Amino acid sequence: MIALRPMRAEDLPGVMAIEVLAYEFPWTEGVFRDCFKAGYAQWVLDDGTRIVGYGVLSVAANEAHILNIATAPDRRGEGLGRRLLDRLLDLGRWHHVERIFLEVRPSNHVAIGLYHRSGFCEIGTRPNYYPARVGREDAVVMAREM
Repeated sequence: MIALRPMRAEDLPGVMAIEVLAYEFPWTEGVFRDCFKAGYAQWVLDDGTRIVGYGVLSVAANEAHILNIATAPDRRGEGLGRRLLDRLLDLGRWHHVERIFLEVRPSNHVAIGLYHRSGFCEIGTRPNYYPARVGREDAVVMAREM
């Protein structure tokens, strides 16, 4: 049984273990700590032995922004990303947001497919948003009306 629960500071080593495997340019532990300080919703999936996924959502001015979502690479394909995304959408509903935004690398076809299946639409591009091996990579901006 995989528990979905709010992230705690003691979860950060497990979160970071996924973050550095999931992203070529990972967030630092300090970024996650800053998210705690800012009051962002941070949730984890815990299989009883380790953290296997997490998501971060900020809410302000009737809008929400999915800032980060990742699953352990060895647990992909189990629906964990969908479960985290559904939880973040539920939190948006609870906060009565009108829309939820996110950015995703155009090269991340799996995530883009998940977001499309969850009702997100592409609404624009942020040029040179992400660091890349050579230069920068654009971000696809997606939104979902709630």
